[in-house]
Amino acid sequence: MQYQELKSQWPDFSEAVLNFAQQLGLTDLPLVCDHAALRVNEAAAAQALLAQWKEQGEVISDSIINGRPIYIIALHDPLPLGDWQIDCVELPFPGKPYPQQGWEHIELVLPGNATTITELEQALDTINPSIAAVLAANPAIKVKRSSPQAAGERLANPTIAFKLDNICIKVHGADIKAVIASEKEQKDF
Repeated sequence: MQYQELKSQWPDFSEAVLNFAQQLGLTDLPLVCDHAALRVNEAAAAQALLAQWKEQGEVISDSIINGRPIYIIALHDPLPLGDWQIDCVELPFPGKPYPQQGWEHIELVLPGNATTITELEQALDTINPSIAAVLAANPAIKVKRSSPQAAGERLANPTIAFKLDNICIKVHGADIKAVIASEKEQKDF
């Protein structure tokens, strides 16, 4: 997998993500898309992609999460996604084989101070009361709740992931740059 291949996949991925976001009722909400994430199955491919992405931006985080390196690259030129401009890419090194390599998900920030899954769900229900009906009407949409955390993170960042086929949209309460800043604060502390 190469950067150019990912770039050529972006229009189709964007269309699928936007269609799914619209189905979930997320497109007209006060949400910010802070990053898009990739999936790669081989460490050598991830290393090559990391070098290519470094030409497109700057690595702002290289944390170990769930036992594997995950890089966040702040892009010089944001990726367009409908009305959103995505200024970071997440490149996790492989931890397990994925059924599909390439673009895997986007992450949306729900402004507020949700520090638990319950608070995040309540905030999402408040701005999008129809989401429960959408999920009930389409049992193929999988929902996963988690609270991923890198070593040293001081900022709680609960996450709700919605997945349909090979497209995933995650909603969380803190911007990736704020999470990274909390890691740096811990290291400086």
